[in-house]
Amino acid sequence: MVEGGHRPNRGGVTPPPRSGVVPRARALRRTMSLPEVLLWQALRSRPAGLKFRRQHPAGPYVMDFYAAEARLAVEIDGASHDMGSNPERDVERDQYLARAGIATLRLPAAMVLTSVSNAVEAILAATAERVSQPLHHAAHGPPPRKRGGLILPARGEGDRAEGVVEGFRSQA
Repeated sequence: MVEGGHRPNRGGVTPPPRSGVVPRARALRRTMSLPEVLLWQALRSRPAGLKFRRQHPAGPYVMDFYAAEARLAVEIDGASHDMGSNPERDVERDQYLARAGIATLRLPAAMVLTSVSNAVEAILAATAERVSQPLHHAAHGPPPRKRGGLILPARGEGDRAEGVVEGFRSQA
């Protein structure tokens, strides 16, 4: 367990939202800024096959966009992120998400307004580093067939399975 009472996340699961965060996320989806709307129009088409969620809750925070497969939060930073205590809050938020195994990519709102395609390219580059690779590549040929609850070679391949198979005696 880590701070906040949750386990490090695996498989795209985020920390459970705290009380009141889900209604706030829903409200934020209805009142997205122009850079967020433009970026969402590009991300909702699943570039590179990645699914993105918008205004996704995680613990006490709401991420602008979240790619679960890459465990990447994308934040669009407007001018308000540079004012007052907001930079410190952004650091706290990034650290919280990092402890949960989620990296944060911060993009200036001006970048999104200038070129949505450049913003999407930056996001895809960040996800490419984080998307898990398959544990192994399939060998040549089809996968083994499943017969009677046991995985056996396909009929006619190799030795025939006769007699005793893991405690099962053939009735033949």
